[in-house]
Amino acid sequence: QVQLVESGGGLVQAGGSLRLSCAASGRTFSSYAMGWFRQTPGKEREFVAAINWSGDSTSYADSVKGRFTISRDNAKNTVYLQMNSLKPEDTAVYYCARDRVHRASYFRVVESEYDYWGQGTQVTVSS
Repeated sequence: QVQLVESGGGLVQAGGSLRLSCAASGRTFSSYAMGWFRQTPGKEREFVAAINWSGDSTSYADSVKGRFTISRDNAKNTVYLQMNSLKPEDTAVYYCARDRVHRASYFRVVESEYDYWGQGTQVTVSS
């Protein structure tokens, strides 16, 4: 069983920065791609960013490209999301998730392709 625990959310002014962390349990963390998604009330969960199992390739939604950076530390079983130049429209609950395929060869942006999810962390950006 894999458990994911996010932290680092909070309230920040527009233009500010936050760094989210997602700590994973289990010995297989380094063999799976990881993703970040976000959700606002009444909307579906949307893809934000993903990183491959080795950490040398990343993918971003157009809405966050150039502002957010995903990274991972396999020695610490942790994936990060550095969020800079935050905008009010970035306000959401942010979730980390594990790709369901071992050493996946391409990035997935669909929620159903991820099998383990954290509980989410709230990010609120004030204008």
